[in-house]
Amino acid sequence: MSADPAPDAPHGLPSLDPVIHAQPRLRVVVALVALGEKDQVSFTRLQELVGMTAGNLSTHLRKLEEAGYVRVEKTYRHRTPVTYISLVRAGRRAFEDYTAALQALLAEAPNVPTRERVP
Repeated sequence: MSADPAPDAPHGLPSLDPVIHAQPRLRVVVALVALGEKDQVSFTRLQELVGMTAGNLSTHLRKLEEAGYVRVEKTYRHRTPVTYISLVRAGRRAFEDYTAALQALLAEAPNVPTRERVP
């Protein structure tokens, strides 16, 4: 998905997935990709890991959930509400595509023509 060149991408360079590319969401996805495929993390722990406020994290998780990249599970632990977050297969794949596109962009960087400076 994200490794495909955008129609207007210069020189056929791959585009970056805008859902993951936003810096706060990239931090969330990187934290989640470090978990095992079937593992999950509590909202509170994820908040600590990425250093976001609860409201900010909720907003970015909603975007990732709408894209089908994360699962948000609300449950109870000893009568206390708890929310667990996990990265689903589509999210892992999107992150792999994102990193591949980024590597392709970096590999292409030396070959991209630049404007000459006028003395």
